[in-house]
Amino acid sequence: MLHFRSKTIIHVLSASFLLAGSIPAAEFTVQERDNQIDVEIDGQPFTTYRQEDLPKPILYPLLGPQGIPMTRNWPLKKDVPGEAKDHVHHKSMWYAHSPVNGVDFWSESTRSGRVVQTKLVRAEGGKDRAVIETTNDWKDAKGKVQLTDTRLLTFSQVPGGRAIDWQLTFHASHGPVTFGDSKEGSMAIRTRPELQLENNPKQGVTTAKGQALNSEGVRGKDVWAKRAKWVDYWAEVEGKILGVAIFDHPQNPRHPTWWHAREYGLISANPFGIHDFEKGQPAGAGNLAIPAGKSVTFRYRFVFHEGDPQKAKIAELYERFAMPGK
Repeated sequence: MLHFRSKTIIHVLSASFLLAGSIPAAEFTVQERDNQIDVEIDGQPFTTYRQEDLPKPILYPLLGPQGIPMTRNWPLKKDVPGEAKDHVHHKSMWYAHSPVNGVDFWSESTRSGRVVQTKLVRAEGGKDRAVIETTNDWKDAKGKVQLTDTRLLTFSQVPGGRAIDWQLTFHASHGPVTFGDSKEGSMAIRTRPELQLENNPKQGVTTAKGQALNSEGVRGKDVWAKRAKWVDYWAEVEGKILGVAIFDHPQNPRHPTWWHAREYGLISANPFGIHDFEKGQPAGAGNLAIPAGKSVTFRYRFVFHEGDPQKAKIAELYERFAMPGK
């Protein structure tokens, strides 16, 4: 049963408590410029929150351990060799879905909806973490607001890597809201080519050497459409073994979630696409309805780590993240 909340839950998790092992002390800073917010660790770039003239807010660039980029550059940067030029809507890291109230917020066309920031609530740095909190309107192609969200992003460190928490509260502020049954969503990242599971020479991708594992022990391409608490992709990148894991919080509706996780580097936690993911399920089985005036909250964590999942202690990090009441 879904538990709807009438108020946004703002809960910044303590990095020192939730993450296993020792975490080096660090100073996080944020800087606003030209409708963007830069996040730095000890004066070095981590990522930029961008919502300027884009169909939805994103994080790009996104630098993992030792400042190594972890996501595809295209289409935000077009001159990087070896990257596929498919799925123009796969922009680094983002949240979107299709359909929501029948509107496509996932892809990008003249008929698609847009997620538009309405307020920067706060952007704060500090010792061991930074936070960005915003409110946003989800508008259809004609500009009509279908729903609103409040999102809180928390940036921190983990042993051997970095973490980004997303907390998204969706408000049925303009009438009932239905997230439709479809694989086209939701909490997503598009990795750099080395982390892909397969090469695609026709698209120019020849450096893929990634591996994938989920919390249930499923590997490789078989992680697609499976339910799991977390999924991890890793590979050798610039001479180092690096990876990205995504955690689905146990308080999220329909936990453990299904994964729209592909061989070409898309990794997406999607609790709505039951008809696509489960054989024999009728169309609409995955619909999630939010009554007018109510809200629902989802929480996710991205961990950018060194080593394979065992060396990075991904299972242990997840259990800390998932502790009751945290």
